[in-house]
Amino acid sequence: MSAYGGNRWATTHILLSMKAVIYDRFGDPREVLQVREVPMPPSPGANQVRVRMLASPVNPSDLLRIRGNYGDLPSFPASSGFEGVGVIDAVGPGILRFLRGLKPGRRVAVLNSLGGNWAEYVVLPARNVVPVPDDLPDEQVASFFVNPATVLVMIKHVLCVKRGECLLQTAAGSALGRMVIRLGQHLGFRTINVVRRREQADELKKLGVETICSSDETIEERALQLTQGAGVPYALDAVGGSAGLGAARSLGANGRMLVYGTLSGEPIPVEPRLLIAGQKQIAGFWLSEWVRAQNVLTMLRLFRQIVQHMRLKVLTTTVAATYPLDQVQTAVKQAATPGGGKVLLRCGSA
Repeated sequence: MSAYGGNRWATTHILLSMKAVIYDRFGDPREVLQVREVPMPPSPGANQVRVRMLASPVNPSDLLRIRGNYGDLPSFPASSGFEGVGVIDAVGPGILRFLRGLKPGRRVAVLNSLGGNWAEYVVLPARNVVPVPDDLPDEQVASFFVNPATVLVMIKHVLCVKRGECLLQTAAGSALGRMVIRLGQHLGFRTINVVRRREQADELKKLGVETICSSDETIEERALQLTQGAGVPYALDAVGGSAGLGAARSLGANGRMLVYGTLSGEPIPVEPRLLIAGQKQIAGFWLSEWVRAQNVLTMLRLFRQIVQHMRLKVLTTTVAATYPLDQVQTAVKQAATPGGGKVLLRCGSA
């Protein structure tokens, strides 16, 4: 049984309207988001499906987009929600649905690159939904893609970190950062984990990993101590600003750093000589752009890897709280508070 919508295999009566979270301008999510009654999505067209949404997480990327600080901005009125879990309600014509086994009643992970999953129903291309096994809970399927795929792709496909190697990451106390830690422990690579608060550092130490508290330690000095002066071969930065600079300065010869977030809202003030000496590299990473460059077989393999690592409790998400759509302001306020786990929006009524 679903935690969000009663019998998840049951189809839903067609309604004339539905609830959705809408915003008409960029700004503080607590101020600009509204829950409105809007028309039901139309019947799906060729190679489309309509999904009855069960739950969708509040991700940092959702909040950045609502504030107008994201790389791909919507036109208004807009909704949010890049991923989630739902049940197929209707299927449009086309061969793709037969190839993928998509039919009404099938539970799916919903990957919505345009946003819009914070609603009771959504229509989107069939290629954007992924059938999921029955043994994965709704709470995990809701966060099936953004964090797990980002972690796997950055570490295994882009940086290609091997067993025994070392990776430094900022924002290590986040849901994604904790996935990196668990993946390192699973695959056998070492992590050095940068957080801002001492209590976060103490919490991560209990997981058996090395930490740096940037509020009372210099990132690069401590990283060099931990690596006997060699520096780290790999780094991940989601913060920018002084934390991103500290991570860059921690790189050893031929070191590579991926920047995948800008939590501080500040640029990384990197001196050219830092990169020239030792031929270090800093590159940006955006999951959406990586996905657009992949073929279907690569994506299917990635989905299988995510399922496998979820079953092993490596790429699982800790859920801090779940709120109905009507309490979206409370949900986004809690989601903006560092640490504590993922916040979910329950999209349908029980």
